[in-house]
Amino acid sequence: MLPVLILAGGLATRLRPLTERIPKALVPVAGKPFVVHQLEYLGAQDIRRVVLCTGYRATQIEEVVGNGAAYGLEVRYSEDGDTLLGTGGAIVKALPLTGPAFFVLYGDSFLPVSFAKVESQWRRSQKPALMTVFRNEGQWDSSNVLFEDQTVIEYNKHRPGPGMDYIDYGLAVLSAELFAGRDPSIPFDLADLYHDLSLSRRLAGMQVFERFYEIGSPQGLAEAEAYFDRA
Repeated sequence: MLPVLILAGGLATRLRPLTERIPKALVPVAGKPFVVHQLEYLGAQDIRRVVLCTGYRATQIEEVVGNGAAYGLEVRYSEDGDTLLGTGGAIVKALPLTGPAFFVLYGDSFLPVSFAKVESQWRRSQKPALMTVFRNEGQWDSSNVLFEDQTVIEYNKHRPGPGMDYIDYGLAVLSAELFAGRDPSIPFDLADLYHDLSLSRRLAGMQVFERFYEIGSPQGLAEAEAYFDRA
């Protein structure tokens, strides 16, 4: 299966003071650092290679996760360095570790979805990228996706429009060629790439039906804690 790139470099300001001394990936959820829940799930999905894109308190993450062998994975690291590169810039810097195509997963999201089915849908689409989407209708966050016929017609994180009932679920497949020519030292937002791809009809879509869990906010953290306590 394709490798998984996890974007885990953010400052997590909405979770402070909890994240003043630890990165968001290490926030404890139901007795384990959140990133451990992610890695255990990936291992169970027959994923074998993971690239962790880190930034804020990166060393702490590496000390906990190590080489990934405890989860049946090979984990490698790509660190932003002194300047946070944003979601897009972090991917560009990590490209030497990914190969020609890869999953992208946010470091604060737990997604109960079949990665194999997502990869299969991407291959059938013959498009350079695929975004998983969830029919949100404004429930969990602002809906930002217009989705029809297995295609993202428009993704707009900054200015959602009428008819956008779906939301980016948090898992995508991307081809490395989409980042050709980009300077790895220049920050940019992955959302801008998604927007451009959608307008040019190069962003496939796949609807998922089980809600996502995230720890980007205190409310999200509480809901994730309840989910793992039930599991």
